[in-house]
Amino acid sequence: MTTETPRNEAPDSSDSPVTFINVFEIDAAELDEFVVKWEQRARLMRDKPGFIDSRMHRARSSSSRFQLINVSHWESQEAWEAATADPDFASRTQAAREQTKQPITPNPGVYDVVVELTAP
Repeated sequence: MTTETPRNEAPDSSDSPVTFINVFEIDAAELDEFVVKWEQRARLMRDKPGFIDSRMHRARSSSSRFQLINVSHWESQEAWEAATADPDFASRTQAAREQTKQPITPNPGVYDVVVELTAP
């Protein structure tokens, strides 16, 4: 017997795995420096309880609205919230926004998987 979560409902459990996605609007000229600093901040997260993995994706076209997309997986939303509440992480994130010539607009959110496909 299998159990399936209805596609139109979020899972009830706050301890279920979550995906954190953050898409960045950033000037293409500032990408390389931002990525170096992002990796330093991401290393702080790697050691936090509940961290599973993280990947930063870079647009192939400089005309793409979102030049960078971060996708991270956490064991639970609670673990993600605890990790992002770290004062060192918060101060580094704020500094990253303030140290650029052009504004960086992050668009973060925590998501649940509703459809998953794999190769046959």
